[in-house]
Amino acid sequence: MEMTQCPAARQEAFIQRHQGFDVEVNLHHGRLYHVVFDEAILSRFFEETTKVNAQHLEYVPHMRFMLASKLKELFGQQLQDVLRGILLDRNSGGFTLGVQNVASTPDDYVKFGTAVSHLIGPGNFDSMSGTYYARFLVKDTDKSDSYLRQAYRLFTLHTDGTFVDEATDWLLMMKFEERNAVGGESRILHLDDWQDLARFAEHPLASYKFIYKSPPSKNMAQMIQRRTFFKMNGKFCISFIDQFVQPETIEQAQYLHDLSDSMESAKNTATIPLPVGDLIMLNNLFWLHGRAPFQKNADLHRELMRQRGMFSEA
Repeated sequence: MEMTQCPAARQEAFIQRHQGFDVEVNLHHGRLYHVVFDEAILSRFFEETTKVNAQHLEYVPHMRFMLASKLKELFGQQLQDVLRGILLDRNSGGFTLGVQNVASTPDDYVKFGTAVSHLIGPGNFDSMSGTYYARFLVKDTDKSDSYLRQAYRLFTLHTDGTFVDEATDWLLMMKFEERNAVGGESRILHLDDWQDLARFAEHPLASYKFIYKSPPSKNMAQMIQRRTFFKMNGKFCISFIDQFVQPETIEQAQYLHDLSDSMESAKNTATIPLPVGDLIMLNNLFWLHGRAPFQKNADLHRELMRQRGMFSEA
């Protein structure tokens, strides 16, 4: 699939060389940054955390922040300040970075993603996995009850956390492994690049509290009521996924249907690649994300990690 790029002006506010890391442009989207680490220092992070494994992180929550502390110790306070600053910046709100071939095991990927995310804030409980992160496969056949693992369907644009009662401020997705995959790129849309934002955000149903109910695979038996649009710092934010919202009238269904159709056809929806060992982190309040369909292949295999959580106060 040909990559489409958002025509928004290239963001430059955070582009700078720092001691231990550089902030560069992301070549595939005008709003995103890409962070490049000094490989020698990054190697030290993995060398000095060899005794920490994924199970340790699952069982002992404070170890997640100790990993973040080690990353900050090696790369400096500026790393945390820059990553938080990018995510909170309405003009951007997202970045990519990776292990740069310094590490290659699933445990190392979990550690690295956890260290990065916990510079920003605590991760939410993920009911699908029973811990703070989820690893999931996308392959040729699947019988799941959502689009998450269905490889050959368009995974429509949405935000995360619509059916949980925790705040979901940020989202992290990291690619662990990929074989025989053509297509399946991440699709993203910044609210301010959506030409129909005002039409839907100022609609009478924009502030209606729709019911969200998750499918059985999510292991959540509760129902949550959420407004689709709300304001933060004077700007519209969104909470929406078409699969789990429960309209009560034809009028409500038409609003939700038209909203999703408009986002899917938005000219500034972009597809971006994510190499193995890289992650993308987005502000979940004003970025929507989804996935392009894969081309059919009986040997398709992709493994991803998802983390999502809140901004910490400090």
